[in-house]
Order: sequence, then C-alpha cells, then structure tokens
Amino acid sequence: MNMRNQWPVLPIVAGLASGLLTGCGSQATGSGGDGSAVVIGMSDDVLATDPASGYDPGSWLLFNNVFQSLLSFPKGGTEPEPDAAKDCGFSDTRTKVYECTLKDGLKFSNGDALTSEDVKFSFDRMLDIDDPAGPAIMFPTLDKVETPDEKTVVFKLKVPDATFPSKIASGAGSIVDHRQYDADGLREDGEAVGSGPYRLDSFGEDEATFSTNEHYKGTADVKNTGVTLKFFHGDQSGLKTALLDDRVDIAYRGLTAADIADTDTNDDSSGVEVVEGSSAEVQHLVFNMDDPIAGKLGVRRAIAHLIDREALITDVYQGTADPLYSIIPAGIAGHNTAFFDRYGASPSRTEAAAALEEEGITDKVDLTLWSTPSRYGPATDQELKAIAAQLNASGLFEADVKSVAYQQYEKDIADGKYGVYVKGWVPDYPDPDNFTAPFFGEGNVLGNNYTDTAITGTLIPRTAAQSDRGATADDYGRLQDIVAEQVPVLPIWQAKQYAVVQENVYGLENCLDASTVFRFWELEKG
Repeated sequence: MNMRNQWPVLPIVAGLASGLLTGCGSQATGSGGDGSAVVIGMSDDVLATDPASGYDPGSWLLFNNVFQSLLSFPKGGTEPEPDAAKDCGFSDTRTKVYECTLKDGLKFSNGDALTSEDVKFSFDRMLDIDDPAGPAIMFPTLDKVETPDEKTVVFKLKVPDATFPSKIASGAGSIVDHRQYDADGLREDGEAVGSGPYRLDSFGEDEATFSTNEHYKGTADVKNTGVTLKFFHGDQSGLKTALLDDRVDIAYRGLTAADIADTDTNDDSSGVEVVEGSSAEVQHLVFNMDDPIAGKLGVRRAIAHLIDREALITDVYQGTADPLYSIIPAGIAGHNTAFFDRYGASPSRTEAAAALEEEGITDKVDLTLWSTPSRYGPATDQELKAIAAQLNASGLFEADVKSVAYQQYEKDIADGKYGVYVKGWVPDYPDPDNFTAPFFGEGNVLGNNYTDTAITGTLIPRTAAQSDRGATADDYGRLQDIVAEQVPVLPIWQAKQYAVVQENVYGLENCLDASTVFRFWELEKG
C-alpha cells in the first residue's frame, strides 16, 4: 500500500525533543511581519494537489495550508479542536455517530460558499475514487455521511471509532469545493481550491507559490503575506547552499545530520539558526514471521538483546537521536518502554546466546538485513550496516546487508522474500491507534504475516471504541508488552524534526510538533 506513513522520514531523523535549540519565534512584530513572503526549501516533492490522492508528507504540507478540515490540531497539541466546524462531537455513547456544525459564513478561496454539501462531497469523493496513493484507507469505519441541513454534517460509522475526530482533523479531512472537483476523478491541472488560510497561486516542478486567502475564516492567525515553496528533489547539498546563499529562508526536510550538526556549531557566523521540534516519526526493524530464520522467536529475541541503539545514534546519527523502546513513541498517550523493560538498553551476549539455545540453535545464524537507500533517509544503509556489525561482533550471527531501490523493495516485501527489513512510519494523526492498528490489526501494512488474537480480537477494538483516550493506557500497555515478548518488529529510534532558518525569520517552533502539521501561517519575517 502506498501509505503516507511509508513515505520517507526526515533524513536527519533522530530522537524526541522537548524544546528548541534556538529562541526563534520570540519576536512579536504583528501580523504580516515586514510584508515579505517566506521562502521554504525542502527535499521532498509534493506528489499531489488533490487531497483525494496525496498521502505523503509533501502533499499533506500543501493540504494543511490550502484546505480546511472540520477539526485541526492546535500548535503543540495532539487533541483536535474545531476549525471549519463550530463544534463537533459523538451524539451516541457507542462512538458510532459523529456530528459537526459548521461555522457561519465559510467560503472557499474563489468566493464560493462552503456548506455541508461540500463536506459530504469531499468524503464521498475520496472514498469513491479510492486512489491507491490516497487517504481513503484511513476510513474503513465510515459508513455514510448525512447532511440534514446546510450547516450540519453527520458521520455514521460501521463500528465504534473514537479516533475518528483525529482522522478528520488530518490532511485526509480536507474539504474541497464540489463545484470545482469531479466526483469520480482526480484533478490533474496542478490547481487547488480550498478554504484554508492560503490559496495556491502556482504549482510547478521546482516551485509552488501561495498567497493569503482573503476569504479564510478559521483558527489560524496569519503572520505573513505568502509563502514560496522550492523543491530540491533530494538535492541536500543544493538545499544547504541555497540556505547559506540566502536564497531560501528556511531549509526543511532535507539536510543531513552532519549538515545540522555543522550548522548548529557554526550558526553564530553563518547567519542561520537550527530549530528543533518534537516528532512522532519512528523506525523499526520488521521480521517476516514466515521466514525460516527470522520466523524463529529465539532469533528475534537474540537480535533484541544485541541491538545497541545508543551506539547507532552516536555513530550514525551524530547524537541527534533518541532510542525508541516501544512501538508507541514518547509524547503519544499510552507510550511505555516495553522493549527496555524486556531486553534492557545495553547489549547482552549472554542473554542473546540463551535465546538462541532455547530455540535449539548452536551455530552462527546466517542473516541478511534488507534496506532501501533513501526512502527512510540517506543514513538507512549505514545504519543497517552498523546493526549487522553489532550482531556479528557477538559471534552469534553472520549478518550482511543488501539494499535495493524502493519500488523493488516494496514488491519483494509483498512477495515475502525478506526475513528482516526496515520500515519508517510517519503518523497520520497523533494517537496510539495509528502506531498499533496499522501494524498489528487487520490489513497489516508491514507485510510480515504477524497476527495475535488478543491484539486483533480484544485490544484494538476495545481501544478504538474508548472515547476517553486516557482510559486506554492499560490496554495499550498490554499490547506493547505482547509485541515486546513476540518481537514481530523491533523499534529503533524516534525522529526529531529539524529545520534551519535565517535569523530574521520567526515562528518556526510552532511548525514542528507531533501533529506533523507544518503551519505556514506561524512564519514571520522581521
């Protein structure tokens, strides 16, 4: 599946941050700053301007600024709040009927009125088109959308789904103008009509330009007059040069860990500053449960005993990371440290050997770790080679690494050809459900043939139905403990978001949080 979550994580990935490296954003000069548009450079491409198709970080960046959703995530927050809606809520106790009332006077950027008809059209269209590169896959619980009047939208769900508000607050909930989009086909002209704080003025291969939407009526307080987004198509050195030459104001998603470390060390002389924010992006090793080697529990547990995450972070990511010891990352409700509790932080050859002996394995384990060179960041191959070296240093494994292009990589995983491989995950919404149901529920997107009846039959349905997300902690704790015992995946690290900014640009810290919403409107040039 072309899940958004399987698109590349930040090339500079590494640990969860609790704050900022700089004081960017402290200036308050009023809406619009000095009147200049902000120029952002990034290595990701924007693969779609139509929200029924795009399911990648670059496209969602565009959607979150050009389109409105009924709800949105406030800066620094993980609980959705009303945006195009005046209010929303479940109208039954079983979390199967969700109702929203629209704000008065909503308009699209072309002046057309936004009513409940547009909301229903947007969801119906997305589900009917069901684009394989789109977000329809996020709504298996949605049965139908009803519009009793022009301001009321009622979502009828097939089964209880307390995460539904978070799903519609994401880019997947983008509302389009029913007069401007075909009900049964994607828009392919590179244009977009939404009701968000910005309008898309132009979209080309190397650049997109945005101006403020005069008809916007929502929660964003726009602090600039527009944004220009420059695409560097993976050219990290070109992005760094453009930043240092003052051709872009912000470098986002594309600088290597070395560039970040170098810039942070020399930012007083370079005229730029590094801003660090929190993130819920993660990376795991994935084990094919049907593989003759990786399918053995003793092998998986031995690997878990031998992985040295701290060394990987130091040697590969140059200290710009935090280790991850469970499948739900830090900062997301329900997080625990199941793998730390079960396997510890320091490698143990003794424990690894015992796990293999219990499996009846006395010879060295021949193992290939499969990688793909850039999809999950340019350091992925280096990281996998370091993991192989850690395993081999124990004398218990004879591990090597093979790396293939992403398209072949995905095909081979689907065909069950790999025993151990790497996957990155960019969350759709900051809820523990998004780190568990896709991996361990029906339709497992990891392709590793793992199922557990307690997880699929009890824990996932029960957590999905619980409207009080804080009350799910025990169930999510149990789920994480089961995964740590059975090791179908091995969490490695949790990403930290970085961007590098010119000294006269403020507000970037409000764009880098666990919601993954990059808020153009928070940026201001002084």
